[in-house]
Amino acid sequence: MHSHDRYHQELASLLLPHPWFRPLLETVRALALPDWFIGAGVIRTLVWDHLHSYAAPTPLADVDVVFFDPADLRPARDAEVQAMLVARRPDVPWEATNQAAVHLWYESAFGFAVPPLASSADGVGTWPETATSVGVRLLPDDTLEIAAPCGLEDLFQLTLRRNPRRISEAQFRERVRAKRIRERWPRVQVIDG
Repeated sequence: MHSHDRYHQELASLLLPHPWFRPLLETVRALALPDWFIGAGVIRTLVWDHLHSYAAPTPLADVDVVFFDPADLRPARDAEVQAMLVARRPDVPWEATNQAAVHLWYESAFGFAVPPLASSADGVGTWPETATSVGVRLLPDDTLEIAAPCGLEDLFQLTLRRNPRRISEAQFRERVRAKRIRERWPRVQVIDG
């Protein structure tokens, strides 16, 4: 079995029965958003907590939900989706982003323009670290679809590495410091640059 297949199976076996995460997948699936995924830090945190054998989960700043709706690029669309999620699960710190609209606001938020994305998986592939460039969605048959444009190796090998597609080395170093990666997960190897 290739590591790609093994890691996909391992991720599915961790997330599908997870008592806290599985209901989140069901909540987002119920909204029937186009091309949706839950991803980024929530996936990394669940996997790295598991690999560190932590009994208590690391607190989450947010749960990122992405979708791809080129038919509705209004800035209010993200807030509407987020409000629908909060109405269903007010206990979850949801953050929703229409990946079809990212290129319209990214420069004003981060100082440089980005090209339009082709899909939610394309957006997942731009996330800051390879280990967080992972999105999952629950399909109608209750199987897990995984978008991991940078692979799952870094996630499961406890490696934090910059995704060069979107952030600079300086931004990466600041994220590592601000998120206290080494304090939270001491077995993680940070690859600078």
